[in-house]
Amino acid sequence: DGRVLVEAVLTVGPESPEAVDAVRELRERLAEDAPDAGALVGGVSATDLDTLETARRDFAVVVPLVLVVVLLVLVVLLRALVAPLLLMAANVLSFAAALGVGTLVFDHVLDLPGADPVVPLFAFVFLVALGIDYSIFLMSRAREETLAHGHRDGVLRALTVTGGVITSAGVVLAATFAALAVIPLLFLLQLAFLVAFGVLVDALLVRTVLVPALALDVGPRTWWPGRAGRVGA
Repeated sequence: DGRVLVEAVLTVGPESPEAVDAVRELRERLAEDAPDAGALVGGVSATDLDTLETARRDFAVVVPLVLVVVLLVLVVLLRALVAPLLLMAANVLSFAAALGVGTLVFDHVLDLPGADPVVPLFAFVFLVALGIDYSIFLMSRAREETLAHGHRDGVLRALTVTGGVITSAGVVLAATFAALAVIPLLFLLQLAFLVAFGVLVDALLVRTVLVPALALDVGPRTWWPGRAGRVGA
């Protein structure tokens, strides 16, 4: 049908970053030099490039969408604006810490550089969902206790009551996800480490130390503009 197939062999490995860059440059030059030719570039390297760009686009779309939906749920549940924002910031910080430590471990300890492009997105969805569960446990109880006993005593009472449950749930869940690391697939190994480590950070540090400390530092304004925000410290 008047079409021409040109086969080309790269001078670098087909799955290397250099090959991906070569395909990207080739597509750009074809689009500039022959915009009406309808030229397509395929192959292993092109598939890797398409997967990478799709994963980046999905991450840029899904992450803000998830954060907005979760924030709205927290606002309705806690009847406040400041507390949900604090919780979302803590969630994002926890995910960033897990991703940073995971990068160091994979690159410099396990000598497994690189990752499946969808690993960060999967890890984000898992960690945000699990972290918000712990946030709901803690802060919904803190709101109830604040209405009855004041802000400071309410937060401390909520931490005392829910701390053991959150810690136990986090340890069990981390151990469950860590079991996926025995499967000989790089994708599952990386996902298992990120989620298990992130859950432990979330349960042992964020929900038991960081979130209560932020709530105490901010004071009753944590519950603004809800009724709990008008309760004395």
